[in-house]
Amino acid sequence: MSVSRIVAGSCAGLICLMALTLSSFAHAQAKTKTPRTGSRPAGQTIESHLGKGYDALKQDSYAVAAVEFRAALRIDPKLTLRARFPLAVALFELHQRADARKELEATRREVGDHPNILYYLGRLDLEERKFAGAVANLSQAAAKPPFPDTAYYLGFAYFRQGNFPEAEKWLKTATEETPQDARVPYQLAQVYRKEGHEGEARDALRRSGEVRERGNTASQLRMDCVQKLDQGPREEARAFCDQMYDPNDAAKLTALGTIYGQHGDLEAALKPLQRAAELEPESPQSQYNVALTYYQLNRLEDALAPLAKAVEHWPDLFQLSALYGAVLAKSGEDAAAYQALRHAHQLNLQDKGTEDLLFLTTLGLGRRSQSAKQYPDALRYFEEAAKLRPQEASPHAGMADIFKLTGHAAQAAREQSTAEMLKRTGN
Repeated sequence: MSVSRIVAGSCAGLICLMALTLSSFAHAQAKTKTPRTGSRPAGQTIESHLGKGYDALKQDSYAVAAVEFRAALRIDPKLTLRARFPLAVALFELHQRADARKELEATRREVGDHPNILYYLGRLDLEERKFAGAVANLSQAAAKPPFPDTAYYLGFAYFRQGNFPEAEKWLKTATEETPQDARVPYQLAQVYRKEGHEGEARDALRRSGEVRERGNTASQLRMDCVQKLDQGPREEARAFCDQMYDPNDAAKLTALGTIYGQHGDLEAALKPLQRAAELEPESPQSQYNVALTYYQLNRLEDALAPLAKAVEHWPDLFQLSALYGAVLAKSGEDAAAYQALRHAHQLNLQDKGTEDLLFLTTLGLGRRSQSAKQYPDALRYFEEAAKLRPQEASPHAGMADIFKLTGHAAQAAREQSTAEMLKRTGN
C-alpha cells in the first residue's frame, strides 16, 4: 500500500480544529454513533463528507470545506464539533463574517465558552471594529490560549480600543510566545509611539526587521539544504542541514524532517519529527509525520503508539485512520486493521491504496473465518470484498465454498459461475 508523504505544515483551519477536538465535549461527540444513512448514494455518508471537509481544510480549500460540512450537518444537525465548528472556521477564512458568526454562536450555545470559539469570535469582532467585544472574547480565550497568536490579537484589540498599557502588556507576552512573528514587535512599536516612547519604538521596529531577516535567512537555508541533499554526499549534506535543527521550534523541526523524508533519509528525518511531535502533542499532523516515518522504517510498534491515541482524538481525519490501518495490517492485526481501514475508506472513497488494502484484509478475514468454520462471518467478509472489487473472482469463489459447505447448492453454483466468468474476463 502506498501511504501519504510527510506533511510540511498545518493549515489554519486544521490547526484550530485539532485543539477543540481534544476537549471533553468533542471527545464525547466523536464517540457517539451517527445515524444510519439508509439508501443514500455512495459517497454521501456523514463520514465521507467529514473526510472531504477536513481534507479541504488541510489544502486551504475553504469553499469546498464549507460545502462538505454543510452536507454533513444536513444529515445530522447535531454534529456540533465535528462539522459546525469547522464550518465556522471555513466561513471565517472565506471572510463570510455573518455566516461564520452564526455558526460560532450556535456552537457556543451547545458547548459553552470554549477558548477556540472565543478566539474566532474575537477575531470577527476585530474585523468588524467591535473592539470592546474583541477584548472581552480574546481575554477569555487568553486564559487558556488555543493558538500561539492569541496574545497578539488581544494586544492588537487593546491597541485599537486605545488601552495602550494593556496593549503593551499582551504584545510583550506575544513576543515570548511567537518570537518568529515580525508583526508583534512592529505592533509594539506602534504602541510605544502612542505612549511617547520613541526610543523603544525604534528598538521594536529594529527587532521586527531582524525577525523578518531571520525568516529570509531560514528560507535560504532550507533551499541550500535541499540543494546539498540533491547533490550529495549525504554526510556532508546532513552536517549542513542540521543547522536548521531548533529543539524549541516545531515548524523548523517539521521542515527539516520533511526535507530529509523527501530525500529518502528516514533515519535523519526521525529525530526532528520526534521532537516536533513532543512539542506539539495536540497536532494531528505532527503525530502523523512521526508515525509515518516509523512505519516506513518498519518500526511498527513505535508507529502504533502515537497513532492509536491520535485516531481516538481525531476520528474523522482520513490520513490518520488510513495509516493506522496500514500499520495494523503490516503488524498482522487483521481484525483491528479491518476496522480502521473500513473507517478510512468511508472517509475517502476515492483513495485507491486504502481500498486495495481493505480488500486484501477483508478477503483474508473471510478465509480465516472459513477455516475456523465461522461461516456467517466468512460469508459477510466475502460479500464485502466483492463489493469493494466487483471485478475480482476470489470473493465469489469464497462464497461458493461457503454455500457448498452449508448445503446451499443453487447459490454455490451461481457464485462459482460468477467466479469462473470473472477469471476468464480477467485474463
